[in-house]
Amino acid sequence: MATSVTPQTVRPLDTLRFDAVGPPEIAGVVAHHLRLLGATATTPERGHGPGSGIERTVASAELKGGGFAGVEASMSWSGAPAVHGIADEATVQAATGVMAVHGRRDGTPRGLAADWTAAATGVLTVQGMLAAFLAQARGGTAPARVDTSADRAGLLAVSQYLAAAGADEGEAAELAPGGPPFTSADGVLFELETLDPGAWAAFWRALDAPADAIRAGWRPFQFRYATACAPFPPALHTTTRAHAWERVRRAANASGAEVCALRTLADRAAEDDGAAPWALGLLRPGTTAPAGAAPTAASAGSAPTPERPLAGLTVLEAGRRIQAPLAAHLLGLLGADVIRIEPSGGDPLRGMPPACSGVSARWLALNRGKRAVEIDIKAAADRRRLREMAAEADVFLHNWAPGKAAELGLDAEDFAAVNPALVYAYTSGWADRLADAPMGTDFMVQARTGVGEAVRPRGEPAAPSLMTLLDVLGGLLGTEAVLAGLLLRERGGHGGHGGHGFRGGHGIHGVRVDSSLLGAADTLTAPALRRAARGADPRRPAGFRHPLPTADGWVAPGDACAGAAAAYDLRELPTEEAVRQLRAHGLTATAVTTDLSDLHHDPRFAGSISRDAHGAPAVPDPWSFA
Repeated sequence: MATSVTPQTVRPLDTLRFDAVGPPEIAGVVAHHLRLLGATATTPERGHGPGSGIERTVASAELKGGGFAGVEASMSWSGAPAVHGIADEATVQAATGVMAVHGRRDGTPRGLAADWTAAATGVLTVQGMLAAFLAQARGGTAPARVDTSADRAGLLAVSQYLAAAGADEGEAAELAPGGPPFTSADGVLFELETLDPGAWAAFWRALDAPADAIRAGWRPFQFRYATACAPFPPALHTTTRAHAWERVRRAANASGAEVCALRTLADRAAEDDGAAPWALGLLRPGTTAPAGAAPTAASAGSAPTPERPLAGLTVLEAGRRIQAPLAAHLLGLLGADVIRIEPSGGDPLRGMPPACSGVSARWLALNRGKRAVEIDIKAAADRRRLREMAAEADVFLHNWAPGKAAELGLDAEDFAAVNPALVYAYTSGWADRLADAPMGTDFMVQARTGVGEAVRPRGEPAAPSLMTLLDVLGGLLGTEAVLAGLLLRERGGHGGHGGHGFRGGHGIHGVRVDSSLLGAADTLTAPALRRAARGADPRRPAGFRHPLPTADGWVAPGDACAGAAAAYDLRELPTEEAVRQLRAHGLTATAVTTDLSDLHHDPRFAGSISRDAHGAPAVPDPWSFA
């Protein structure tokens, strides 16, 4: 039976209206995404300032219409009392450990010059609203309110690093300053990527690097995704500085490694197509389902509740590393039953050090609570088994290499033949939007899209963060896309409130959703790209979000008072006293977390960080429902 993805724009929030209030860092993201999903603003977004009546709750939104009961959302910088000084992006990054992890490459904590936690909070808020409407559409008891906060988004961002810091054993690779980008003799900054130690060695041999430096460099390079630093032998940087960019490119082409010159924000703004960070398309197998095909699995199992709006839904996840596993992890936190598809012998990353009770702490941060089934997708019998499992599922989610699903007969159309109501989700690097795209990994996407400029203030060389910014934000967008696809399915694939959708006989079709690291990069850099597009300097001022040293640590002032705080010499004061002094002068400030293992006992997060059954630290759910 032939299937296809329909070309028309489909939006699950058509006929709904929203109102968003608050600063653009958070409320602007919420409003933009709700518009992209089809909702219409009832009033222009309003700013946040004195007399607005919004204090700790810095932003709010309401979504209603289309036959649904309305859902309200509240977004704050922190769930902690105001006395802790977490009041904006800078102080959230400081308290949650984002500054510490991002600063590992440099050896001192430093803030991201882009508003990562605010953007993530906006996406998480839209997720919560979509989940609430999905519960209504499925006839369950749905929440009327969702609360999110930027500090919980920050904890989610560092969850893998936090889990490793609280593991039973130490890191397998050194935590020390250093890492890419590399520099060519003619001044080109570039990223290098390969997953193959043979290609790594061949690249460096082609540039005449010392053999001992090649050997010593592989381990920190291999573990940089896990540790957020890469203390290479200095000889490797010396080697690239001895060769022109063209020679470096030839060495990469000959070895099988990939290199990508760092692009500017102006470059990205000039080519930006304005596309949404995800795409939704209807899968139409026709009006007659094949024998045995389930219209939807949502009718079976437990009903949605305010605390578990996705209860009764089944997600099959065939994910690797971070992006897809995190997307499925969040769906599980929302109540879905997540079945993880792993290769024969299990996911090798289960054994990645450091471990808690014999299981990788980092792996647990993304995969705890999932059931696992081993499937060899290269074997025809196992592929049939996977399609049989998909016939009883609601979502199939993967992040395989481009073209692999179609090659194996496991693409959206193949699954639609056995389950016309399936939501098929693909989280990729580039979403086929850039013709000259390199390998679709976090750091290469950062390099290609100008993120290396966006996260560093003016006057500093561009450098992609070695914190996995895009993998995590890409995972959040993947969850948002799946929720949008599920709601579209339940509404019958059209703007009118379809209620029970397929079960009501409105036609049988599933939904394909695509999200990408490119979409995450554009979401993160959107304010900078707007500045670049109008000819302004897209980068933040020199010294932006650099914390201030104290006698025993660091203090981060709020963005609005950073200039005033810098006038005080805090270097001989203990951190607690330095924070008190700044606050006594009316300045917002908080201590910078430098050891992630301290977060478990940090009064700013009292009781919010727990431990799972293996003893690994676990961050709180990013939403609260009521």
